[in-house]
Amino acid sequence: MIPRTVRKILIVRLSARGDVAFASPLAGALRRRYPEAHICWAVEERTADVIRHNPHLDEVIVWERASWRRMLRTGRWGMLAGAAADLLDRLRDARFDVVIDAQGLLRSGLLAFLAGAPVRIGLGSREGSRALMTDVVRRGGTSRRIASEYIHLGEALDLDTRSFALEIPRSAAEVEMVARVVTQKGLDAGFVVVCPFTTRFHKHWPEERWSGVIRRIRAGMRVGVVMLGGHADRGAADRILAGAGVTVEGVDAPDRGAGVPIVDLVGRTTLGEAAAMVSRCGALVGVDTGLSHMAHAYGRPAVLLFGSNTPYLDPPGPGVRILHSGRSCSPCRGKLTCDGRVDCMTDITVDEVVGAVGAVLKVPVVAKVS
Repeated sequence: MIPRTVRKILIVRLSARGDVAFASPLAGALRRRYPEAHICWAVEERTADVIRHNPHLDEVIVWERASWRRMLRTGRWGMLAGAAADLLDRLRDARFDVVIDAQGLLRSGLLAFLAGAPVRIGLGSREGSRALMTDVVRRGGTSRRIASEYIHLGEALDLDTRSFALEIPRSAAEVEMVARVVTQKGLDAGFVVVCPFTTRFHKHWPEERWSGVIRRIRAGMRVGVVMLGGHADRGAADRILAGAGVTVEGVDAPDRGAGVPIVDLVGRTTLGEAAAMVSRCGALVGVDTGLSHMAHAYGRPAVLLFGSNTPYLDPPGPGVRILHSGRSCSPCRGKLTCDGRVDCMTDITVDEVVGAVGAVLKVPVVAKVS
């Protein structure tokens, strides 16, 4: 489907963070197959930090979709028209030979079509975007393997997918920021990152259980904790920390794990800085959210809590533990059959999570913390 003489390739995977991370190996696979080609990635601004520093890309085009929506909502029609014209000009001026829509939705397909490339390849194109493609690759892969649908796409495009590791390098500024936090907050002896937050309630784990895990990691294992999340997660973060016995006056107030640092960075970092923090952790504990999956890009041990969504069930590495209840109704992908209880997530206990953290950190687990 891709001509051997291709000069310019555009990959379109706009969102979400986890999916952009899963798709990131496509850039390297294309570079190995077409070493002289100009390879570009189109992405939304809220996920751009995932792919911005990928070494195989010559260019990243950022669609500021959130800004467009604000302009639309506030009636700034002239600004919106100008922003749309600028994006269209940039796409057309690039003169891409091939566009690969790795998302397969109407918005990604429309952007791929507007680029004007003679070859437009979509992955499982739906929402009407099939009509905008010249070729469509049916979705495939195995639900147990991480990034399997993108491996399937790569194989359909005759790419070498034997090496298909997630690649999310960080900038020097992001690495330096994390180094300062680690030194200033006393995390040099190691720390666990916790990622409790998602935008979908059916992927959440109860807040009081996160409180219990944080308390036991700090007081029982004597390991520091860093909590990551976005601005919208601020209220939930405060409740989790209060439940863990933390007096939140700064980012490292003492609690029952006195002397062991806790650093609350929820809403206080960019996505790139949060990813750089993940790259330094001793282990990560998280639900199905973009930052959790980034642990695999850096080879960090991880404990992942999956239920109504199971993006993969085979651990991507030897230091990864996936906790899943195994209920027959899982994954339902939000189409809950449990009257909203999300039983598959509440099946996972604090003891299971703490035990898994101890296993990946190779430290003894204290059964109870007073």
